[in-house]
Amino acid sequence: DYARFFSLRLLPGEDISCLNLYQPSKPRVLGLPQDFIQRGGFHFQQTVELSAAEQQNPWLLLERELEPGVIPAIGDLNSVLWILHRGLGDDVVVENEAGQQIKLRLLGLLQSSIFQSELLIAATHFTAHFANRSGYSYFLIQTPTDKTHDLAATLEKKLAPYGFDVTSTAARLAAYHAVENTYLSTFQTLGGLGLLLGTLGLGILLLRNVLERSGELATLRACGFRQTHLGKILLAENSFLLLVGICIGTAAAAIAALPHLLAPAALPWISLGSTLLLVFAVGLATSALAIWGALRAPLLPALKAE
Repeated sequence: DYARFFSLRLLPGEDISCLNLYQPSKPRVLGLPQDFIQRGGFHFQQTVELSAAEQQNPWLLLERELEPGVIPAIGDLNSVLWILHRGLGDDVVVENEAGQQIKLRLLGLLQSSIFQSELLIAATHFTAHFANRSGYSYFLIQTPTDKTHDLAATLEKKLAPYGFDVTSTAARLAAYHAVENTYLSTFQTLGGLGLLLGTLGLGILLLRNVLERSGELATLRACGFRQTHLGKILLAENSFLLLVGICIGTAAAAIAALPHLLAPAALPWISLGSTLLLVFAVGLATSALAIWGALRAPLLPALKAE
């Protein structure tokens, strides 16, 4: 009960996770043994229609018999969607030792798993199509959390001549998340810069709009309209324009980020809402400042210019 080992067959290829900066053309493939498939576990984001037995254990999808030359496969959602640019039910083409093309059909997608670098098939299909890949090059070890460090140190010490390297699942996931967070931080920085420039441009536009209407405002003041009433009218106009612009921008951003919106991961709704409120507040403040300046302008010069 100290540890349980799962020995996997490995077809060498390219890393298909976010750790790979290039577009992979030959993905790495793992052959899962029967005991791992029966074990189950992991969280599936998407699957094809499941049978009664597959609903209890979606890994049984790997044992389906499809048409000749097609192998059922499972991948990680992030890698399949963003790196391979595939989706559920799509095929990923690989070659066997004879140079024949084999299609790996994606019947299930995992959510943020440790298998972001590989595609997964059953060991029976692996040996049938990649018979020359004998032996095992990849191992999964299930052990209690408090025994992980000791077991890793023992394995690396005893198996050092064979190049055995142990990585905990926590460290592997942390490496994936570190890259993802770097991308997100970069996009957030660029988005903040764009927001700053856009807000500055918005303020200049509102200021120019009010200043260009100084003659019109002076005429209305000469006809008896009070400054407070004119200020409310202009502020309402600009508020409407701000709301329309924010709604259009939000809709466009939602369409662009639709795949992420469909994922169950929690979105930062509070920070997004705060950002939109900040843009609206800055726009209103700029508009109010421009209106205040325009309404305090001397009445006679503005009327002469009109």
